[in-house]
Amino acid sequence: MRRTTQEARTFHLWSLSEEVTIEQGADGGALLLTSRWGQDRLDRPSPAVREVLRRMELGPVLLDNALEGYEDQCLLALSTLGELSHLVVRTLGMDDLKGPLLSVVPVSSAVAPFVLMRPPGERRVRLPRHVSFSVPEPGAGCVLQSACSSYQVVLHRPEAAWVATALAWPTTLTAVAAALPLPPRVTGDVIGYLGAAGLVAVA
Repeated sequence: MRRTTQEARTFHLWSLSEEVTIEQGADGGALLLTSRWGQDRLDRPSPAVREVLRRMELGPVLLDNALEGYEDQCLLALSTLGELSHLVVRTLGMDDLKGPLLSVVPVSSAVAPFVLMRPPGERRVRLPRHVSFSVPEPGAGCVLQSACSSYQVVLHRPEAAWVATALAWPTTLTAVAAALPLPPRVTGDVIGYLGAAGLVAVA
């Protein structure tokens, strides 16, 4: 495998699940988000929240761009997105113009908090034994899922799959980064997303 340029950087995108639709409430001040889980109501959301959700309904966005001009409302917007985490898809991209690395998709209305964590370099981790790999259809990427997780992870690119398969046996972040032709930051972020989805366990 040819080593990917060390200058490549990752970025974090947010979007709403494909089936989510947004409508104005009857009083005009609320937003109604309808999904397979039912309906979520936001009463009088701030302009920042409205703008972020409008963009996220169209596709993945960088929050920094979506919240530009709303600096005083950023924390409120992030808090609201945390409450809607069962509707939010988190995507990890890399700035090499080859498309996203992976996406984490909620598969339950009662999702665990999605918290990105980078394990210490020498701590042994692995995929839990109950994690399964599948390829739903050609060209759609590889899917990691578990009955014990409220998320599934779609691996869009081989680089993400390299990292995931390296975790089939107990290993460390340092060892995986040394073995793969990827910048350490990319390797760490992929593992961080898998961990946030509940698909990485301490060995």
